[in-house]
Amino acid sequence: MDPFSAVSDPVRRELLRSLLAGPARVVDLAASRSISRPAVSRHLRLLVEAGLATVEDRGRERHYALAPDGLAPLQGLIDDLRPRVRLDEGVLDALDLEVRRTVRDHRAELADPPRARPDAPEETA
Repeated sequence: MDPFSAVSDPVRRELLRSLLAGPARVVDLAASRSISRPAVSRHLRLLVEAGLATVEDRGRERHYALAPDGLAPLQGLIDDLRPRVRLDEGVLDALDLEVRRTVRDHRAELADPPRARPDAPEETA
């Protein structure tokens, strides 16, 4: 199953959110939902087929966990759709001017360090 189709169902999205807390059994995942355990099992099977979840047999129990790598196609689409911050040329010109001014001022301070004022009190050791 395609990961996009898998997350199109609200029950499967909620199951993924539940798996974010860590691995869980079907019985635990079904306990907080108004659907049957077999229905939860079918949704989990589709999430595994889509690569969004993994399953591990531990004795008679099956533990399901989130498969973060399976989210890469979804994240890629979200990243592609997110608006990019665009800097116009005026902002970059102002930054360049400020950097040049700071460098010039810094060089001037190094070349001509501030001298003691004649009216300042002298320090004694």
